[in-house]
This record gives sequence, structure tokens and C-alpha cells, in this order.
Amino acid sequence: MSDPRRWAEAVLLPGFAGTTAPDWLLRRLAGGLGGVVLFGRNVVDDEQVAALTAGLRAEREDIVVGIDEEGGDVTRLDVATGSFVPGPLALGAAGDPELTTSVAAALGERLAACGVTVNLAPCADLTLAPEDPIIGVRAFGSDPAAAAPHVAAYVTGLQKYGVAACAKHFPGHGAATEDSHVALPVLPRTPEELASVELVPFAAAIQAGVRAVMSGHLVVREWGQEPATVNRTALTDVLRGELGFTGAVITDALEMGAVSGAYGRHDGLGDAAVRALAAGADALCVGGAAFDASTLDRITAAIVDAVAEGRLSADRLADAAARTASLGTSPATAPLRPVDRTLGLEAARAALRITGKPALAGAPLVVDVRTDPTIAAGPMPWGLGSHLSELVPGTRALTVGPADAEKVLAEAGSWPSVVVVTREAHRHPAVRDFLDRLSTVDYIRVETGVPGPVSADRPRIDTFSGSYVSLRAAAEYLA
Repeated sequence: MSDPRRWAEAVLLPGFAGTTAPDWLLRRLAGGLGGVVLFGRNVVDDEQVAALTAGLRAEREDIVVGIDEEGGDVTRLDVATGSFVPGPLALGAAGDPELTTSVAAALGERLAACGVTVNLAPCADLTLAPEDPIIGVRAFGSDPAAAAPHVAAYVTGLQKYGVAACAKHFPGHGAATEDSHVALPVLPRTPEELASVELVPFAAAIQAGVRAVMSGHLVVREWGQEPATVNRTALTDVLRGELGFTGAVITDALEMGAVSGAYGRHDGLGDAAVRALAAGADALCVGGAAFDASTLDRITAAIVDAVAEGRLSADRLADAAARTASLGTSPATAPLRPVDRTLGLEAARAALRITGKPALAGAPLVVDVRTDPTIAAGPMPWGLGSHLSELVPGTRALTVGPADAEKVLAEAGSWPSVVVVTREAHRHPAVRDFLDRLSTVDYIRVETGVPGPVSADRPRIDTFSGSYVSLRAAAEYLA
């Protein structure tokens, strides 16, 4: 290896701030930096993203351009409007893998037109723990046998246009009760339990030809005390050895508390980068908004030092660089088109679960009960009020917090219909209390997240997604 520094930079996929590329990033791409990961902070619209990626690729044609575009509640391209397709849980609820393939293909075509080479999706996780704080609607369901065909269908559809899919978060985040963005979750699972449940959708993704798998910052005690991202048993023995995966392993963001916090020495990111590469990871996501050239220098130096000291083999680093580069293949040429929500609406309508007979008796009072989105989703438009206001003249849209029950009670009596909209109410004690205080109001409930307990004593619509199209589908049903 003539230039260890160049190989070290070739495995890095940093994020950056702003809707244009900073000069330091352009210089490093020209010099061999692996690529970038785009976030909502980098997006205005499709035309701007296409121009941005073209400018990045002008520095070097084979760079990796990644994005976290799951659809549904986790969207980057539609961060300003809400997603044009429903999320995975809604697709699982619709129950048609062919429809999932079509939705993923529409997403793949759009990403290809924007110049993206790898999409950090789908979630092959399962929705397993009611108190799970981070996966929820991002998974296709809780039953591995039912979810696995949708994971495979998503991979097939997305990769139709040359955009690599990335199944995440290996070995499966759904049973965790802590968020790895801020803590180090320990999965209450044996390897045998994982093999029969969590690993089933990952095996389906691999069988479908998924080109990348993302590691999760998750501890399985029988694999040791280190999370999967920096655990050789997880990445080399199980993922590559037992499951037969031959593509690129991408880490979840290394600045997340579960890894850099737990394993930080003098430099948490550099130490985590070396450990991940030694364990079998290839491409390293380091996506923080504050990322800059000096941080890149520190990580690169840590990797180069590890090779010089024998803690990381030169061959392992070269292999990781080659696998990372395999994700930089330019996607199929696809023209930019206006965003079309037709297919997404079809899927969102198919996903609706109706309990009782929710029907408006007149222009409604719509109460959108806001709770903080997950870190993965971030802030974006949510709520039914704007949709019903457009479809039913005279609608009153009210956005409240869980502490505003008295405000709602004061208004509810003067409306012929009341619609209360929540997002995973079962996870928020304050929202459950809010609903209890409204027990005297005859309202229709609309739940946009994981449904939680459902009783038949109140009319209800479950959308399984907070996407634009899922909210629209619910509004259309009521209107």
C-alpha cells in the first residue's frame, strides 16, 4: 500500500452542512475521499440535489453518494413536504410485496435522477418492543416471515435503477428499548433467537442481492461486549460467514453515542473507525452537521496509525476501500420528473386499517396532537388538519400538545365531528392521559404510527405512517 492515507480516506462517507459543497469537501473528493451522505439539511428540491451531486461527481466520477431516504416518516428528499410514498410499516400493512417493489422502484428512479448511488434503506429491522424508541413505523412489521418478502421486494425495486440498497440495522434494532443515537442498547437475544427472528429479513435481503448492509450499534452478549459495528463476530463470522453476504458493510453513523461515546479514548471517532474496520466494516458513515476537514484529518490519522502499529492490517483496509468504491457506480440515467404521488397514494390507501365506522357528521374540528419526532426522522410537516381543511370547507385545524386537553374540551362541544390525530400514543404517557381526558368527547381517532392497543369502542383509522400520502389517504377517507 503506497499511500495508506489515501486508502483511509477512501472508506469515509462524511456529511456536511448546507445545500452547496464546501471547498474542503471538493478538495478531498478529488484526492480520493470515498464519498458523502446527504441529509435533509442538504436538500431544497430534486433539481438542486441533482446539481449538487453533479458538482461533487465533477471532482471524481466514482464517488459514493448516499442518502437516508426510507420513505414515510424518514425522508430527506421530501423533508419540506412529507414523503411521496408511505413508510415500510404501511407497506407491510398493505400486504402486497409487488406493490412494495413498485414503490421502491419509483423511489429508486427518483434517487437515480438525483445522482444518488446508495440509499441507506430498507430497514430490515422488525417492530418487536412496544417501547422501542427509534424503529417503529420504519420496519415492515413484527412477523419475520411476513416482513422478509417486503424487505426483498424493496431491495429488488430500489436496485432496478442502479441505486444500491442497504439493509439495516444488522443484526436488528427492533427489540432494543434504547435509542443507539444516544445510548448503547443490549439486545435481549441469544444467537439462536436472532437466527429465527431478527436475521430472517436480512437473509431475505441478501438472497435478493442487496449490495450493502448497515451495521447497528447493538450488543449481543454472547458475541461479546462490543456492539455489532465494532464486533468481528457480528460482521465477519455471522454476516459474512453464516449469512454469506459479499457486498459492502456500511456503519451506522460513528458519532452516535452508542459507539463513539462508549469507545472514545482520546478521539472517539478515530477509535471507533479503526475498531469498525478491523471488525469487518467497509464504509464508515460520519455524518454529523459539524463535520469539517479537521475532523476528517483526525479520523484519517487514526486509521493510518493503526495500520502502522499493526492494529489494522493493510489488506483489510484495502479490501474495505474496494468494497466502498463498489457503491460509487453511477446509477442508471433517469430523467428528473415532477414528483408524482399517485402510486404512493394508492399504497397509502391500501394500508389504511379501519375500526368501526369513522364518518364525519359535518365540518370537523381536527386536533393534531404533536409529539417530538424521532432523531432519525427529524422535524417535517405532520398532521391531518391541513389536508381536511382543503377537502372539507369549514374544517377547524388545531395543533396542540399533550398538556392542552382543556383547550380541546372547550372547543369540542361546538363541532358536529371531532378528529383526534396522534403519533404512537401508546409510547407517550402524556398523550394517553390527554386521550383519557377526552373520554367524554365523541371523536374519531387517527393514529399515524405503530398502532398500539386498539379497542372497538371508538371509530378509528390507522395509517401506519406519517407520510404526506398516508395523511392524505386518511383525509380522503373521511372527506
